[in-house]
Amino acid sequence: MKLSDVVRAALMLVIGFGPIFGCDAVRASGRPNILLIMADDLGYSDVSPYGGEIFTPNIASLANQGTMLTDFHVAAYCAPTRSMLLTGVDNHVVGLGNMIELVADNQIGRPGYEGYLNGRATTLATMLRNAGYHTYMAGKWHLGKTPESIPAAQGFERSVGVLEGGADNWQNKSYSPGYKAVHFFDGRKELALPEDFYSTKFYADRMIGYIDAGAADGKPFFGYLAFQAVHQPHQAPADFTARYISTYQAGWAAISLFRYQREVEMGLMPAGLTMKRSPVVPAWNTLSPDEQRMNVKRMAVYAGMLEYMDMSIGRVLDHLKAKGMLDDTVVVFMSDNGGEAAKLEALFPAYYAKNFDLSYEHLGEKGSYSEYGPGWASTSMTPFSNFKGSAAEGGVRAPFIIRYPGHVSEGGRSAAFAYVLDVVPTLLDYAGVKPSPNQSAPLDGKSMAELLGGKSMLIHPPTEPVGYEAAGSAALYLGDYKLVRSVPPYGDAKWRLYNLAGDPTELHDLSGSQPSLMRKMVADYAAYATSKGVIEVPDGYDVMKQAQANAAKK
Repeated sequence: MKLSDVVRAALMLVIGFGPIFGCDAVRASGRPNILLIMADDLGYSDVSPYGGEIFTPNIASLANQGTMLTDFHVAAYCAPTRSMLLTGVDNHVVGLGNMIELVADNQIGRPGYEGYLNGRATTLATMLRNAGYHTYMAGKWHLGKTPESIPAAQGFERSVGVLEGGADNWQNKSYSPGYKAVHFFDGRKELALPEDFYSTKFYADRMIGYIDAGAADGKPFFGYLAFQAVHQPHQAPADFTARYISTYQAGWAAISLFRYQREVEMGLMPAGLTMKRSPVVPAWNTLSPDEQRMNVKRMAVYAGMLEYMDMSIGRVLDHLKAKGMLDDTVVVFMSDNGGEAAKLEALFPAYYAKNFDLSYEHLGEKGSYSEYGPGWASTSMTPFSNFKGSAAEGGVRAPFIIRYPGHVSEGGRSAAFAYVLDVVPTLLDYAGVKPSPNQSAPLDGKSMAELLGGKSMLIHPPTEPVGYEAAGSAALYLGDYKLVRSVPPYGDAKWRLYNLAGDPTELHDLSGSQPSLMRKMVADYAAYATSKGVIEVPDGYDVMKQAQANAAKK
């Protein structure tokens, strides 16, 4: 089955690779600047370098001038990923063993489950600031709201953003009944948002302002630009949404097939894979015309929101280039987990009907609420199974692009397994900074610098087990093999074994045919869980039911 030439041509119109950023005439000497860009809930295949049809020329330019990782893994939820990204230490050690919104009753009050950075590890911002860096943060935090855990207390010299897991992008308004209110901050103070606030533009503007304000003294900077995009609510200026309406009339299965064909053509995925669609995703042709129309616009809003983020990334990069700083800046672009399939409107219908305009005409605009659900979330994670929350590849495989001329291979691509814990050692390596000697928790990851520079083929040897767990879903990686368990509603909480090298969509369970390997990896996971203080969720734990129960308690 192939897409029609007409549909394919329409999709190709919005794929962009854009102009390549030129090299700065003069490179600054000394330690590099670091710009760490985080997209929220962005799917593996959404941006054009990973097969997507959404117009992302600036991200594509980063990939053309840097190196893409195609087997990069994160946690299945944002806060655990961010805790590891900013400390280099396992989420159970630093306080994000589970999302505070999803914490099980038996985990409440236990060490490692505080729901905020607990001080057991020094943040990357603190280490770099102590080494003479300016440190800036703009965007979503989600790592604590106590005076000791906000960005200003965790090493960031200047910071602005939202403390919760998400918020409306147009105004100071909660997007979920799980938060009675959201808190935008500026340093240690509450922030009054401007009338023309749109989160993506605001955060890019602030990061540019921070960089300019600190440039005169010649100190390098670390900037953490953590967009709310493309976390729900999906919201974008109407003109950005409008340009995608015709594209998504093909439906989610057709767009997934198009993306997979591009991934094969680009050498990102092997040919002949079977994509495993979640049973909660209906066939497009079973939807009514009104349902199709609404779902088309939902994805168009998402795409417009992503394109606006790409444009904003381009503004920051262009500013660095104009200042002669770009080529002396390590630029990282990544996502924190898989596409979000949850339908909060269905879980809390009265809340959304009361607080938002849910009409087709205003979808994505100020006052509206939009989310794209499991159909488009599956497309975002093409070709993998499942989505955010699951320990399947659809929940934990993420795009990762890094640009640093002279140190990172230009136009490079690596299929080596990498994990979010490897980011801190890598950035410290480039900065020439050693981990803080007073850290109570040593770094868990490994530097990727030799791999990114073309001097090595691997980061983790095939004999090294790498464990993961959050909200009951868990995995252990060992070379090409993956032991995985996903709890309801994403799975049945049973362990399965896959060889990702030949089966990245996790269709063929090897637990029965390779029982000795299965036993070894289960034992390796148990050792990991013991060493990191994992408190397993109780039998019957269901992520969505726990979210509803915790929201009701609040």
